[in-house]
Amino acid sequence: MDRTGIFAGSDPFVLAQAWLTEAEATEPNDPNAIALATVDDQGLPNVRMVLLKEIEADAFVFYTNYTSKKGQEIETAGKAAFVLHWKSLRRQIRVRGTVTREEGPKADEYFTSRSLKSRIGAWASQQSQPLSSREALMAEAAKLALTKGPNPPRPPFWGGFRIRPVEIEFWADGAFRLHDRFRWYRAELSDDWSVTRLNP
Repeated sequence: MDRTGIFAGSDPFVLAQAWLTEAEATEPNDPNAIALATVDDQGLPNVRMVLLKEIEADAFVFYTNYTSKKGQEIETAGKAAFVLHWKSLRRQIRVRGTVTREEGPKADEYFTSRSLKSRIGAWASQQSQPLSSREALMAEAAKLALTKGPNPPRPPFWGGFRIRPVEIEFWADGAFRLHDRFRWYRAELSDDWSVTRLNP
């Protein structure tokens, strides 16, 4: 198979990290932003932007409020999908897979690395719930800043999700819309990857 140049390699996670690293030098804002798709209990899709925080050896990790709409939908379905898109590189990566929580020491470490205001904000926001006003949110944040102190712990309702993919597609723009697409697929997480070139 003619996977050369930017598509070369035997590990899709290494390839994804290489593309992200390249995008960090060219993309003006949030090169790690992903459009995360979930479905509700009626099968109706939801999509929103979140920040991908880590590409592991076999997974993609992001963090959020577990009680948010996306958190609840992920917990119910156990599956999610996302796309990374970089206009500066004219490339994208699509991912679909199963999802588990990351709520151990790694989540604690990441939470501690965030700015104090972001950590207080995580405590203050009842994400996805109705809010009477911005002033009410700011007042709650100010109150929690006093009660939680300068080193607030990670809230029990906040942590990571780890997406372990069964499918990853690498896409690059081609002349006259004859794009290059390679789909990595495995039926089970324990299976080896198969790679197929797709029509644009």
